[in-house]
Amino acid sequence: MTAKPQPTVKGAGLTSLPDPPKRPDAMRQRRHIARADQALRAHFHQRPGALVSGEGYLCYEASQARTSPRPDCIVAFGLDIPAETIEDVANGYVISELGRPPDFVLEVASPSTGQRDYREKREIYAGLRVQEYWRFDGSGGRYHDAALAGDTLENGVYRPIPVEPGTDGILRGHSAVLELGLHWQNRNLRFWNPLAGEYLPDIIELLYARNAAEAHATRERAARDAAEVRAERAEQRVRELEAELHGHNPAS
Repeated sequence: MTAKPQPTVKGAGLTSLPDPPKRPDAMRQRRHIARADQALRAHFHQRPGALVSGEGYLCYEASQARTSPRPDCIVAFGLDIPAETIEDVANGYVISELGRPPDFVLEVASPSTGQRDYREKREIYAGLRVQEYWRFDGSGGRYHDAALAGDTLENGVYRPIPVEPGTDGILRGHSAVLELGLHWQNRNLRFWNPLAGEYLPDIIELLYARNAAEAHATRERAARDAAEVRAERAEQRVRELEAELHGHNPAS
């Protein structure tokens, strides 16, 4: 009896990488990484074959994981395996198993990683053929060589991407692979959508705005309820006065 062929499970061939150790100063980076991750996930979530992830190992072969960098944020396009499978099964990014390197890598500065980000990792990511490598330093350049810097791969070598300072204090660069601007603004990293003419929504700002709107709506409901109570009391008093007048009217 011939055995029935088993269905292919996408992602079953991915190696599950180990969890990286925690960085000693991860809290300094956390809010910047989280905001970048959420903004880019929301922006690319409907694009087929797109992955937004980070903080796992990035390596060519799975056996190299322990000695490989752990980018704060990566973006890859044109993948055949669903993003959820890669994150859940692989727990990182293995180029030989996924078939292509990430298109974009972002590192957020911290005291423990700053110099390695703009020295060693530039060579590592160029060797892995990551098309764009960006660095963000919320301190303004205390830990990196610049507050905001990017490189694009040309003939296997990174060339700087122009980052221009504005009179408004905003540093502006443009990512060709993301088709978005990267802006250093008030110590935060923002992504500018030139087609929409606005920044990608920041989840923290959205939460603040939603909470403010809900609080405003609650105050308005309370004010309406109080006004209705006052109106009802006034009507009741009018009825009482009318009844009193009617009761004392000799012609009644």
